Amino acid sequence: MAERTFGNVLKDVGQGIFNRTLGRLTGAGISTDSRIVNARAKWSGRNDKRDWRVRLQIPTGADALYEALMADNDLLAPLRDARGIFWPLTPAVVIQHSANYNSLSQTHSNYPFQAYQNSQVDSMNIIGEFPVQNQQDAQHWVATVNFLRTVTKMFFGNNPYQDPDPLKGNPPPILHLSGYGDHMFQKVPVIINTFNVELRPGIDYISTRQDNVYQSTGRQTARELQRQGQVNPNTIDQTWAPTLSNISVLVTPVYSRQSVKGFSLRDFARGKLNGKGRDEIGFI
Repeated sequence: MAERTFGNVLKDVGQGIFNRTLGRLTGAGISTDSRIVNARAKWSGRNDKRDWRVRLQIPTGADALYEALMADNDLLAPLRDARGIFWPLTPAVVIQHSANYNSLSQTHSNYPFQAYQNSQVDSMNIIGEFPVQNQQDAQHWVATVNFLRTVTKMFFGNNPYQDPDPLKGNPPPILHLSGYGDHMFQKVPVIINTFNVELRPGIDYISTRQDNVYQSTGRQTARELQRQGQVNPNTIDQTWAPTLSNISVLVTPVYSRQSVKGFSLRDFARGKLNGKGRDEIGFI
């Protein structure tokens, strides 16, 4: 008897799994010529230039905020074009909408009346994995963590670049949440409540360098000092990024009074308030 190759064994195993799947579908009343069985996954819009990944961005038009965080910042340079962070893999997003009622108890009645109070979109938790395979990915991971650290803090302290600081005293910035297309999340204004970064044990870490560290010779970056021959390359900042980690962000949608004035339930039901316009924000 001829020896069976490893490929033939895998083929038989795969065929067996496929046949068992057909058996379960047939038993459930789904014929084997159903579209459910024969359909293949297809990515629609792959030639589209738009980015459907889940992302948190500095709003377009918030020039002062963008300049304060991104301009002349080598540490956040990987995020500059995207104006913020994005999850490279599809994250898990937990969404909850609430309609709140007050229970009014009636005398000699089995059923209380429900008086409507208000509706709200609760906080959303975004949990996704960040794979890191090379130094460029590691730089992006470091920039992502530093960005989240930054946007959860208010504008406080001295500003050596501009005095007086026009943003001094402002709370943590409002960001725009986008992802999954026009009628899911499109420029939804959110604040970041908390974020968590998981540094796992038992996995590899990749080293990456950041050359914006300030040396003792003044407030010049290490790149500038290195060009002038005044810095040892070994003193440039070095950070280790895990090859796989989870980053979760808890966000809460927030709308100004002026924005709420323009809300219409009829337009909302027809998808006209999805934030697709140039100067619009998305209602969810």
